[in-house]
Amino acid sequence: MLKDLVRTNRSYRRFYQDHAIDEETLRELVDLARLAASGHNLQPYKYILSWEPEDNALIFLHLTWAAYLKDWPGPPEGEKPSAYIIVLGDTEIRKSFTFDQGIAAENILLGAREKGLGGCIVAAIRTQRLREALEIPDRYEILIVLALGKPREKVVVEVLEPDGDVKYWRDSEGVHHVPKRRLEDIIIG
Repeated sequence: MLKDLVRTNRSYRRFYQDHAIDEETLRELVDLARLAASGHNLQPYKYILSWEPEDNALIFLHLTWAAYLKDWPGPPEGEKPSAYIIVLGDTEIRKSFTFDQGIAAENILLGAREKGLGGCIVAAIRTQRLREALEIPDRYEILIVLALGKPREKVVVEVLEPDGDVKYWRDSEGVHHVPKRRLEDIIIG
């Protein structure tokens, strides 16, 4: 079961925007993040939940989507996320943040997959503009935004040949292709 969740947990960037995600579902997902490992068990992460269309539209304005897809500005209306979770680092608990937010985010995304949802970790954020738009106090560092929804796209994993290109791409049918290195190419010794 876990292997299936991991295999289908891709970076989804197109969603059925009209498929609502409610506050309770987002709270359940953040509860999975709450249980994640945390360096020194400091648990310095805070979360902003967004499920209302007006708030989602505001957050969407401050994100950049899919750097390898140069001619794609992000999902169009009707395919945008139906919810977001903004992951913040509380600088009054910890001064710098490294990878723990990734562990928490993975717990959220695996929980989303279990519910038939999908998501994308977005780190290309116009943080100052988002901070101002949502009136986020300075004590919180904006780390990542999780875009969530019911996936509207097919994402396939392909074998990356040793001399191949790591860049993901979309074919003429809109299928998102993600090259991944083979197991034998990443284990040394």
